[in-house]
Amino acid sequence: MNDPDTILLTTEEQMEKALDYLKNELRGIRTGRASPALVEFLKVECYGSVSDMKSIASISVPEPTQLLIKPFDGSLVSAIKTAIEKAQMSINPIVEGKQIRLMLPAMSQERRQKDAARIKKMGEEAKVVIRNARRDANKHADALGKGTGHHVPEDEIKTLKEEIQALLEKFEADVDRRIEEKTKEVMTV
Repeated sequence: MNDPDTILLTTEEQMEKALDYLKNELRGIRTGRASPALVEFLKVECYGSVSDMKSIASISVPEPTQLLIKPFDGSLVSAIKTAIEKAQMSINPIVEGKQIRLMLPAMSQERRQKDAARIKKMGEEAKVVIRNARRDANKHADALGKGTGHHVPEDEIKTLKEEIQALLEKFEADVDRRIEEKTKEVMTV
């Protein structure tokens, strides 16, 4: 990383990855409504390997508190049932022929508060990754001024660091917004 543009681009990519990871993690947290995201990444043992639920079954939401899982291969019903039970989601899978129905119980206030705390922790973890990207970028920026050969003026390095800080603030604000939205969703009865 020997020029300001590369440093900025790399930093933004790292911060974007942290945000994308957070988005995916938040999708798997249960709110008052059923969502295919609750089970689509559950690991199911089938055909001698492990697959994500979404790659071996269609997942639909027939009612706000139900999920319907229809395996593409009817012989996978018991493997899917086992995967759901192993996930300890406190949801009892109901086998109906070649499909599985999940009836989502109403969430208790205690459960909502635990999930809200978990969401906050995920947000903090994402911010740590974003801040680490800033730290690394600032180290690279400092190295530009000290590098032998091609020297970057101090004012350019200062501008670069300001741009890195602006990136950090933008991504942290995005994390805060997403955490706030998800917490509100979880806490809404």
